[in-house]
Order: sequence, then C-alpha cells, then structure tokens
Amino acid sequence: MRREDLADLMAFQSVAEERSFTRAAARLGTSQSSLSLIVRRLEERLGVRLLTRTTRSLAPTEAGERLLAALGPAFGSIDQELEALGQYRVKPAGSFRITATQHAIDTVLWPALAPVLKSHPDIKVELFSDLALIDIVAERFDAGVRFGEQVEKDMVAVRIAPDARLVVVGSPGYMANRPRPSSPRELTQHDCINTRLPTYGGFYAWEFEKDGQEIRVRVDGQLVFNDVRHVLTAALEGHGLAFLFEDMVREHIAEGRLIQLLDDWTPPFTGYHLYYPSRRHPSPAFSLIVDALRHPSPSRRVGDRG
Repeated sequence: MRREDLADLMAFQSVAEERSFTRAAARLGTSQSSLSLIVRRLEERLGVRLLTRTTRSLAPTEAGERLLAALGPAFGSIDQELEALGQYRVKPAGSFRITATQHAIDTVLWPALAPVLKSHPDIKVELFSDLALIDIVAERFDAGVRFGEQVEKDMVAVRIAPDARLVVVGSPGYMANRPRPSSPRELTQHDCINTRLPTYGGFYAWEFEKDGQEIRVRVDGQLVFNDVRHVLTAALEGHGLAFLFEDMVREHIAEGRLIQLLDDWTPPFTGYHLYYPSRRHPSPAFSLIVDALRHPSPSRRVGDRG
C-alpha cells in the first residue's frame, strides 16, 4: 500500500463517520475542499462511488459502508499498538474514553478515578453517560461499564463493584390509600415510573425472581425518564412506584421517606464490570485506571463462567 493510500483512507473514514465534509475537515485540521478532492481521488482510483452526496446530506454507499466497516478495526488496532508504546514512558499518560450508566459513574467510576487524576495530570478520562448497550469498538471507546450478564463473551471483564440489587419503592404519601402489592403482577394496578432503554427503544420491563420463578412485568404510569436520578425524585414526590438500585434508596428507606415493597422478589445480581477488547494491550495508564477501579475479585474473560 502506498503512503498516500493510507492517508486517503483515513480521510474517507473521517468523512463517512462525521457524515459531513465540514466536520471531518475540522476533525483532521484541513480544508473542506482538500478533503473533497482526496475522497474523489480515492473513488476514482478504486473505481466505485463511496459516498452519496446531496445538497443537504451525505452518507456512505453500500461499497462505502463495507470499506468503513473494514477500516474501523484496522485503524483501531494501529491506534492501540501506538498507545501501547506508552509503556516506555516514565510517567503514565494517555486519553481514555469510557461509557457507563450515570449510576455507575456516580457510585463507582468517579469516586475511584478522581484521586488517580489528581495524582497523574497526564492522564485524561472522558466518562460518557449512556443507557444504551453500544459497541465500544465501533464507537471508539477504550472501555465500557455494564453488569456482568450484559458483557459480551469476547471481552475481558474486571469486576469493579459488589453485587447489585434493584428494589421497588414508593413514598408513604403514594401508598397511603393504595393496597400493598404481594406479587409483582399486582404492580399493573399501580402508577409506576418507567425508564426508557435506548438500546431496545422501549420501556424497561421490571424483572423479579423468587424460588426459581422469574417474572417480567411491563408497568405503566404517568412518567417516563431515561435517568434514574429523576426516577428517584419523582418517587420521593409521590408520583408512583419506582424500581431503583438499593444503594440509591437505602437512606431514604431508613429515614421513612420511601417504603420498600416486594423485598422477597428482588435478589441480588452480578455487579458492575469494566470491560474492554481482549486484543487490547493495556498501557501503564490504562492499567492504573483498571487497578483503581478493581473490586476485590479476580479479573476474567466473561466467557469463562467457571
């Protein structure tokens, strides 16, 4: 491959990902006209059209999508190898992007990483809050944080938190004139505060288990949020029942602001794990981040269930 081929492919990748010559030019630090010329030259050399252009939009063609899918892992591998060279530096340094839920950021990531960042000013971390189960490789994240059952088997997973638990709660005001549910199915008789999951485009079905029996309940109510902090606020204000992490509501339950319901139907489950591609070569900085987050439990490949 000629040197100019590599540069042209990188230019095409930027344009296709940004869906804009203007944004891609800003990303690469070049001019829009130069970038347009480079992509046109690449198309002529390959003999296929890679981008569909109109006055209002830009998108990869079928051939462009195929090329883009191949370039992502290839360039990602090069980036990782270059980053791995940082092991020869004296001080840990580097920039890292991590996707996680807001709850994981608030309760696990930020408390553990804040002191690391103060001690190592050459390390930069971007914490991206998202409920979606995104592809961290395709979206160019260095790592993600999800519950153990949600992590793909080809990833390395490091436990960073103890087992978690979701509990049903409601305010005393809300429960004052309503029957206390004795079974998850009775939640359909209550106003419940829903959470929308972007990965599935729908509402989260509340999951329960007791004596080997699993039940998923699709609840209904006036309110829907995509942030559990808002769900908690609404529950405290008496707008309905909520299904929240136990650590978020423990103090409110103890002080009588919330009532816990269906306690015997909500067993604990595997807690948060930091996960990243198995082919990644951890740099000293990334290893420092992993060690700061690590819960007293051995790291493992998620596929190794034993």
